[in-house]
Amino acid sequence: MKHKIHQGHNVKRFREMLGVKQENLALDLGDGWDQKKISLLEQKDLIEEILLQKISKVLNIPIEVFQNFEEEQAVNVIANTYSFQDFKDHAVASGFSYQPSFNPIDKIVELYERMIQQQKEMIDKLENLMQNK
Repeated sequence: MKHKIHQGHNVKRFREMLGVKQENLALDLGDGWDQKKISLLEQKDLIEEILLQKISKVLNIPIEVFQNFEEEQAVNVIANTYSFQDFKDHAVASGFSYQPSFNPIDKIVELYERMIQQQKEMIDKLENLMQNK
């Protein structure tokens, strides 16, 4: 049975993961957008591709994520790839040590840098709005 991908839920899911409020997304999308319109958008099964491209650019997430991500499918892939016994055996064999293939501190720094950049962009937009009034 093929599940339907809900693009509106995907927009909401990734917007929330990034810590972007509906009001901020509306501001980034421009004139005619407000929090209520974003809320309605996130309830839609399908979103027009042109609008998805704009959201993709604003959130810096590939459009394919909104078009193809299916949470249940992702959970099934993980569940079918890794069983609890595999995890338990690995944990015992490794003495419960976690050896990431990347430096977690670098990832945290990247996240903070991205958040700071988004805040700077938001401040610039707000300053422009204030100057234009």
